[in-house]
Amino acid sequence: MALSVGLLFLAVVFSTSVLSGVFGMAGGLILLGFLLAWLPAATAIAVHGVIQLTANASRAWLSRRFIDWRIVAMIACGVLIAAALLALVRYSPSETVVLIVLGLMPVMVWIPKRWFHFDVSRPGHAVLCGLVSGGLTIAVGVSGPTIDLGFIRTHLDRRTVVATKATIQVIAHSLKILFYWQAALAMDSGEWGWVALAIPFAFAGTRTGNLVLSRLTDAGFRYWTRWIVTVVGAYYLIRGLMGLWA
Repeated sequence: MALSVGLLFLAVVFSTSVLSGVFGMAGGLILLGFLLAWLPAATAIAVHGVIQLTANASRAWLSRRFIDWRIVAMIACGVLIAAALLALVRYSPSETVVLIVLGLMPVMVWIPKRWFHFDVSRPGHAVLCGLVSGGLTIAVGVSGPTIDLGFIRTHLDRRTVVATKATIQVIAHSLKILFYWQAALAMDSGEWGWVALAIPFAFAGTRTGNLVLSRLTDAGFRYWTRWIVTVVGAYYLIRGLMGLWA
């Protein structure tokens, strides 16, 4: 990897970790788009998993007192089922499909809350949430707003939502790395050196985002999450459709 690309990679990791530290998503969407421009889809998703595992693990640790472990356990069951099903069909990602799915995900944040009746405090709903969000995390790299559908009807505050989602994502990204480990081996030691160097940047970005989150209101949290993921999603949708057209 050229020095300029490597430095840009570190800057993207830090800034996207800040975003994820504040909003619990958005950062992962942007980081994956950068990696898809640099690596084949399967390898990009594997590298994304390593970085996001670090970012989410640090976010979960910093907010550990707000984690709802009962919800984590139920959603994790759904994530494990999704991973088993994808392994059974020997799923392999396509860059164009990944970009289109990433572009369509933000549509969900604009659907009226009254349309959904999911509540992750209910076991069946939590497992279904894990099945969908975990399946998307492994299949296209991120789950985007899909995991939020299960939290719409809960009364958790923004800190509990971010902390609980981060813990769930640690599980999902760990499975994603295992799923694409062969693709990850395609990278040389120099490229993995940059990935290793990015880990402390991911932690620093998460720490910074956590400080911003503590000063953000619940209303501001929801408002900015909606608009950021929409703009990012529109960009990916255009990119994916251009690839499909080509």
